[in-house]
Amino acid sequence: MKFFDKLSLRATGALAAASLASLLASTSAYAEDKVTAVHAFPGFLVYTQTFLAMVDDINARGKGIVQIEVKGGPEAIGMFQQPAAVRDGVVDMVHTPGSFYGKSVPEIDAMVASTVNPMEARANGGAALMDAAHQKRFNVRHLGWIDGGVQFHIYNSQKPKFGADGVLDLSGVKLRDNPIYHAFFMAMNATTAGMPATEVYAALEKGVVDAAAWTSIGLMDLKWDKFMKYRVDPQFYNTDIGVIFNKDSWNSLSSESQDLIQNVVIEWEEKSYNDRQADVVEEAAALKAGGMEFVDHSPEGGAKYLKMADDAAWGRMKGRLDALGDTTTYDALRKHYTP
Repeated sequence: MKFFDKLSLRATGALAAASLASLLASTSAYAEDKVTAVHAFPGFLVYTQTFLAMVDDINARGKGIVQIEVKGGPEAIGMFQQPAAVRDGVVDMVHTPGSFYGKSVPEIDAMVASTVNPMEARANGGAALMDAAHQKRFNVRHLGWIDGGVQFHIYNSQKPKFGADGVLDLSGVKLRDNPIYHAFFMAMNATTAGMPATEVYAALEKGVVDAAAWTSIGLMDLKWDKFMKYRVDPQFYNTDIGVIFNKDSWNSLSSESQDLIQNVVIEWEEKSYNDRQADVVEEAAALKAGGMEFVDHSPEGGAKYLKMADDAAWGRMKGRLDALGDTTTYDALRKHYTP
């Protein structure tokens, strides 16, 4: 009897050891957090390349902790549908311009009209305010402002005209529109057609539009310079490209994963800012070498032009916040983003 008791005890012990090993293996398999992501722009654009390089950095440092799987760009989820997708948890993370969801988070216009760079906004508390607004209004965390410090120009296939007040005259110009500068274009009484960046080349080719605003870099990547031969100065606004993360998905991550992702994004705020400043200089030289003419406002006209842009962005934000019954955020954001 003692023999069988010992045999049973050994079997029980072996079974317990096997169960423990299985449990440990299972726990180990689930220890690494998994994150899904998409990006707004096509993969060949510098902004997307920044995001993909940042993801590679996170994945390299996050082995055994967290891994991000990029599902694609606008071919996976339409660029204007991506913000809602991350809000609703269809994907965990999105790299996108904030203006694509500005109606839901009016505060994003503070980044558009900002006079500080991403590092300054983080140091003075502006980034924390922006994150808080995203959590409150859109069920996402705003982790960082990537490729900041890049501004916009209007590019035209026709030689620009200026009004009696010295400001660019857009009468008769068919201008491609986008949420970030829509209010500004409306203030200038422009005739606009809204469309994704991926459709603009064909629209230029067919004459649907003959002008568009774009950043000071990336025009040649899109091949729009084939049609547009004039750049209007001065530049206005800032890119408002951010990394936003579904709040519920974020809360489900380990603290180690959260710290790693957030810290890398903050590092890339500065790295991407510095890299893009060099790109701005390089691309301006390349556009000139390719025959593009840079047409500037007079000093007085340029000042009026920039004030119209500034007033349009801040005015839009204030109007949206007022409609929400928010009477405090506007002043707080102006203090942090235009100190």
